[in-house]
Amino acid sequence: LQLGQAGGFSGNPKVRIGLPGVLDDAAPVLKTMGQGKRLDELVAAMNQAAEQAVPLAADLLGQTIQSLTVDDAQRILRGGDTGVTDFFAGKTRQPLTVQFLPLVKRTTDQVQLADKYQAVAGRAAKLGLLKQQDADLPGYVTGRALDGLYAVIGEEERKMRQNPAAAGSALIKKLFGG
Repeated sequence: LQLGQAGGFSGNPKVRIGLPGVLDDAAPVLKTMGQGKRLDELVAAMNQAAEQAVPLAADLLGQTIQSLTVDDAQRILRGGDTGVTDFFAGKTRQPLTVQFLPLVKRTTDQVQLADKYQAVAGRAAKLGLLKQQDADLPGYVTGRALDGLYAVIGEEERKMRQNPAAAGSALIKKLFGG
């Protein structure tokens, strides 16, 4: 997936990971206080962590496809425009969270502002200004990385369902080099 390449998240406005809620709102003020470079480094690290984590999903997604049952296939067919995506999310979100978290934590820990984010976000969550799950930086980035992954899969699935003949011929061209 393109998400797993440099710029895959940061260069895609649909999935780019920014600061959550009230912290994003406070960013302009923090930038006027000389924290712009540090904030930019934090946002870059969050997106890089997601880009590094996404390739870890390939094996589990492949295993999930191989383990499809007839019942699964029927549910997918009845699942609407994103039946496959919803199936993947249901089967893989929790185990991918476990896989992504250590890598995301290592990457975000390298940024000096990450500790300060945790402290400020924790206080904001206690005041009700930020969702509790968004106060944990690695958890927030992991959740957003998975949201982005499933959003891109869903987008591709909708395209394929809207024009199955084109999707089939594109697959044949990929397979046979046409």
